[in-house]
Amino acid sequence: MAAFQGKELLKLIKENQSKSAKQLAELAGYTTVTKSGQKRVKMLAFQSAILQANNISLTPQQEEGEGVRGGRKASYRIKVQQNGNLLIGTAYTRQMGLEPGTEFEIQIGRKHIKLVQLDGSSTPENTET
Repeated sequence: MAAFQGKELLKLIKENQSKSAKQLAELAGYTTVTKSGQKRVKMLAFQSAILQANNISLTPQQEEGEGVRGGRKASYRIKVQQNGNLLIGTAYTRQMGLEPGTEFEIQIGRKHIKLVQLDGSSTPENTET
């Protein structure tokens, strides 16, 4: 017998309101038999089926552009580290198509720091980051 799902599950619960959650799970077919022959109630699967039948999702919706792996998002802000360094992360260097060993000239302005990428001939190329 397959376990009840959706509207059938909700109907079964409404018809048997006086029963406990464990008894309802057994009636709905959310049981399994262990190797030793004991009957076991799958409460988590039962509760998940109830949530799904009521269109309730406990997992957050993925934002547009968010990958499968999750992780951090680029905030386009950096802080001076404890040792005084500024660290630009992989997300930014990948986005700019930079390779290890790429060199920059640092130009310090009144309210900004400008990185000018140097090509092989050591002439500054006007690329702002």
